Amino acid sequence: QVQLVESGGGSVQAGGSLRLSCTASGFTYSRYSICMGWFRQAPGKERERVATIYTGSGVTDYADSVKGRFTISQDNAKNELYLQKSNLKPEDTAMYYCAARTSYGDIRRCLSDSGMDYWGKGTLVTISS
Repeated sequence: QVQLVESGGGSVQAGGSLRLSCTASGFTYSRYSICMGWFRQAPGKERERVATIYTGSGVTDYADSVKGRFTISQDNAKNELYLQKSNLKPEDTAMYYCAARTSYGDIRRCLSDSGMDYWGKGTLVTISS
């Protein structure tokens, strides 16, 4: 059974940094996932994509709102995904989710939450001004 578990959330002041981790179990994501991603949902808002990594190539893609501030990375040996966040802003406050896509097909589906097959339960990040 595939499970994704996020950790590393918390409360920090604006301008600070935080690193989120996502541990995958039940599958070796480097072999079976097409892509992994981080998404977030702020109170009263729709869930949005933050960052994507294509598992095989390591190519990354970011939402414009986090470019230059967030970095997505993976450790295949540990079966883990990370999101390094710096220069945090109050508008980064949200529940952050890790997701994986294992289905073949149009890789552009990796850029949409509807294209992801597995989800973690999320970790809360709160940024104070």
